[in-house]
Amino acid sequence: MELKGKKHCVVIIDMLNDFIGENAALRCENGEKIVPKIRELIDFAHDQNIQVVHVQEAHRKNDRDFRVRPVHAVKGTWGSQFIPELLPEEDKGDYVVQKRRHSAFSYTDFDLFLREEEIDTVVLTGVWTNVCVRSTASDALYHGYHIICISDGTASQDDDMHRSGLRDIDIFGDIMTTEEYKEAAKLKFSQDQQVV
Repeated sequence: MELKGKKHCVVIIDMLNDFIGENAALRCENGEKIVPKIRELIDFAHDQNIQVVHVQEAHRKNDRDFRVRPVHAVKGTWGSQFIPELLPEEDKGDYVVQKRRHSAFSYTDFDLFLREEEIDTVVLTGVWTNVCVRSTASDALYHGYHIICISDGTASQDDDMHRSGLRDIDIFGDIMTTEEYKEAAKLKFSQDQQVV
């Protein structure tokens, strides 16, 4: 598959203590299985000078979100912190976007950051495929970005939820595995360098 866009950004959505691990308030067990793939993609992005953005759910204590879901990822708590395996690496240029709603674009500076960095393509990973990943993908489309969703780097509570999220995103974005993305990106960016 030929990749769209000129400049990519790998986005890691909500890989936090309150979603990943036995003590998580809103545990997504399948999210634990994708940690190695996301780590692999982050390392690849750093090697290829692809921007990495970590999206961090960081609610206020009385957030309206808690009217429909259990209290989770309150800003400044353990639950809102990134899991140890996927900590942002500021020395490598990683950027953090904090959000209080499902989409990384909703009431955040994510769009401004992408535009300032002249990024035109978001490569989405993280949890939950059918909620926060899908919402971020939809908003990326509304803001004019190309969307790639990494199928083995995203997860939901169960496989049906995961598949439904991917099915929706596939309407307006590209679905790829980690390996497929890496191979296509190597080819694309090596060709782009030859053109320059």
